[in-house]
Amino acid sequence: MSLIYNIGRLVGIQPEGVLRVQGDAQGQTGVLENAWLRIEDGRIAGFGPMSSCPERCPIGVGHDAQGGMLMPGFCDSHTHVVYAGSRDGEFLDKINGLSYEEIAARGGGILNSADYLQQISEAELYNQSISRVREMMDKGTVALEIKSGYGLSPKAELKMLRVIRRIAESVPAAVRSTYLGAHAVGRGYTHEEYVQMVIDLIPEAAELADFIDVFCDEGFFTVEDTDRILTAAKGKLIPKIHANELAVSGGVQVGVKHGALSVDHLERTTDAEIDALKGSPTMPTMLPGSSFFLGLPYGRAKDYIKAGLGVALASDYNPGSSPSGDMRFVMAQGCIKMRLTPVEAFNAVTLNSAYAMGLSREYGSITVGKKAALILTEPGWDLTKLAYQYQTPFIRQVIL
Repeated sequence: MSLIYNIGRLVGIQPEGVLRVQGDAQGQTGVLENAWLRIEDGRIAGFGPMSSCPERCPIGVGHDAQGGMLMPGFCDSHTHVVYAGSRDGEFLDKINGLSYEEIAARGGGILNSADYLQQISEAELYNQSISRVREMMDKGTVALEIKSGYGLSPKAELKMLRVIRRIAESVPAAVRSTYLGAHAVGRGYTHEEYVQMVIDLIPEAAELADFIDVFCDEGFFTVEDTDRILTAAKGKLIPKIHANELAVSGGVQVGVKHGALSVDHLERTTDAEIDALKGSPTMPTMLPGSSFFLGLPYGRAKDYIKAGLGVALASDYNPGSSPSGDMRFVMAQGCIKMRLTPVEAFNAVTLNSAYAMGLSREYGSITVGKKAALILTEPGWDLTKLAYQYQTPFIRQVIL
C-alpha cells in the first residue's frame, strides 16, 4: 500500500463506469485541490482532500507530492512505433516540395519502411522499437496501441506482431496490438492479390493481435476492399480504421457499419461523417501530429464535440508522417491548432484515447479501482499551463 499526499491538484476524476466523455462532458473533469490518493496492489484504492488524509504510511512507502499535480497518464491509441531504420531522406523530399502522395508514388513512404523492415532481424526490430516505447513512457504514456503494416508480406507482418507482443511483455505500460496488413499493397502483388493475402492471414494474425485496421483512403484501399477485409475478420479481430487523411474516403461510414472501435485521422471531414458517428460506439480519433508534419488540415474536433460526439487524440508516431510520440505535444496541438479547451484536449489524450483501444475500464481517469497509471508533476502545474508551456519539463515521476 502506498499513499501520495500533499497533492496540489488531483485532476481527471471520473465516477466509476464512465468509459468515454462526449459533447459538453468532454469539457468537464473532476478536480480536487490539496488532496491525497492511496494505491493498493497497483490500483487506485481511494482519494480525498487532505483534511481527510489517513495516517502517514511507514517511512519509505508514503510519497509527498510537494504540491505537484497528479493526473492519469497519457493513453495513445494510434501508433506505428515498430518500424526499422529512418526515413529522414523523405523529410528532405518534403522540404523540397514533394507531397505524401508523390513520395509514395515514387516507391517511398510505407513501401520504403517495408523494405527496411524485411531486411533486419526480429531481434534488431525489437531493439529499435522498444527504445521508442520507453521514450514514450518517459514522457508520460502509460497505455498505447501499436500497429503492424510495415511488413506487407505474411512473414514480415507476423514478425511485426510478434515484436509487438514481446514489447507488451517487456514494459509495465499497457500495449494493444493491431494487424494493419492493409496499409499499402506490398511489392510483387496486384491489388486484388494483396487484399486476398490480407484476408488469408487473418487467422494467424488473430492469435497475436487485438484489432484489425485498414487504410481506407485515396490511393490505398477502397470502401469495398475494407468491407471485404472487415467481414472476413468478424468475430476474430475488433475493427479500427484509417480514414479521411488524404480524401473523404467513405472509411468512416464503413467503419461504423462494422462497429469499429475507432476511426482515425479524419483530417478531412464533411457533416456526413459526423452524422454517421452519432449514436455509434465508435470513437473519432484525430492525429494532429500528422497535420503538423505533413501540412494537412487539422481535424474538426470542435464540430464533432458540438454535435454531441467525443473525440480522442493520438500521436500517430511513425517514421514518415509523425515522428514523435510526445502526447503532451499532441494535447497542446489540440488546444493551439484545433481550439480545444485544455480540459477537452486532456480528456482526448486520456479517457477517450483509452476508450479507443478498449482500455478505459482500467486507464484514463482517476477512478477507484482503475490501474494506478499516473503522472506526478513538479509543483505549480495545471492543465492550462500543461498545454501553454508545451516544451517546459513538467514530469516529476511517472507512476506505473
